Amino acid sequence: MNKPSNIKKQNQMQSVLSPSWLSRVALQQPEWPNKGDLDLVLAEIKRMPPLVFAGEARSLMSKLANAQSGKAFLLQAGDCAESFYDFSADSIRDKLKVILQMAVILTYGAGVPVIKVGRIAGQFAKPRSNDVETLNGVSLPSFRGHMVNGEGFSQEERTPDPKRLLSAYHHSASTLNLLRAFAKGGFADLSQVHSWNREFVQSSGAGQRYESAANEIDRALRFMKACGIDLHTEATIQQVDFYTSHEALILEYEDALTRQDSLTDKIYGCSAHFLWAGERTRQVDGAHIEYLSSINNPIGVKIGPTATVDEIITLAKRLNPDNLPGRLTFITRFGAKKIKKLLPPILEAVAELELPVLWTCDPMHGNTFTTKDGIKTRHFDDVMDETKGFFEAHKKVGTWPGGIHVELTGDGVTECIGGETDTAEDQLVNRYTTICDPRLNARQAIDLSFRVAELLRP
Repeated sequence: MNKPSNIKKQNQMQSVLSPSWLSRVALQQPEWPNKGDLDLVLAEIKRMPPLVFAGEARSLMSKLANAQSGKAFLLQAGDCAESFYDFSADSIRDKLKVILQMAVILTYGAGVPVIKVGRIAGQFAKPRSNDVETLNGVSLPSFRGHMVNGEGFSQEERTPDPKRLLSAYHHSASTLNLLRAFAKGGFADLSQVHSWNREFVQSSGAGQRYESAANEIDRALRFMKACGIDLHTEATIQQVDFYTSHEALILEYEDALTRQDSLTDKIYGCSAHFLWAGERTRQVDGAHIEYLSSINNPIGVKIGPTATVDEIITLAKRLNPDNLPGRLTFITRFGAKKIKKLLPPILEAVAELELPVLWTCDPMHGNTFTTKDGIKTRHFDDVMDETKGFFEAHKKVGTWPGGIHVELTGDGVTECIGGETDTAEDQLVNRYTTICDPRLNARQAIDLSFRVAELLRP
């Protein structure tokens, strides 16, 4: 008697969710060894509370609408791939600290509000160029992020494990809890701008420039206080709105955290405030675009050099059929050598159709190369060249360069060459700790923000 009842209950759950993406081709998905184990984990995640709430996603969308219209700027930054093992209050705080410093520099230098969105609390999976990695004649599944498998080169570590999805949920929940405490509990108070300047940044040229800006902010705050403004009651000074984002790569996980909003009855992806499809998963008829089209969050799509004008226009109409402001962000990643040629025709075509799109620049992924010693890296000059090309393209077409999307860490790593630290190629091994792609360290990130602020000035 129990068996038919259980089957009926399971079928009812499936029919209520009816995920349309299941009928589409889903690329970059793990080959889970045991479907039964996966189903048990997904059922448990479906019973868990959402990580973010629909109202927060709507709030972010309204801010992104301002950025789309040229009244704000999006700073989206964080880890290439978060690690289950590099997970502590200090590491979370230090990443947030660098993002806050960058936002202060951009706001102070360019005079526009900065929307702060982290690649954090969910960026545990990565697409791979190859499904298999071969080392010394041994072939194993590629490392796809701690949400899926381990980076150690062994059969045990590289076998996808569904229990990691549950670990990703709990790591994300813990990170979000701490981020909310920092953002609203006094850490983000503008009066703390000096304390954000970590010692290794403070001793650098970029850090000294930051200190000068912090001194100016201090003077402005003292002026406001002298004018009778109670700074202790001003939420915009004491707190920040901080949002989370990640690539919506592992669709079973995203689907398990998809919820219906009780206020609007609309469907939201509740694993993060902002979700995006990557360069390898942006097929118009693919499962990832189908999933993103079914949720009401603000969403993004990474656009690389193989994208055509027709594809981008089709994506814009597919993902934002109602032309909602702030709904859709295109994140360009053409590479420093290609952006000036490839981006303007796309901007012109989208502008001509008056499609509401926020344009941001990812100057990292199109500029990755491997050294003669086999180390993946990026040169800071290439990152800046692509950023400049992004701004030049928008100036040429008359559109707004609405944001920047970078991979960084709060640690003093040596993963990218050049910049304010002047890291040389032979110094990369000194502190190369990323589990996937190379990130800017704190000094390089601060350096970048000053240069972007200069580009933003009229």
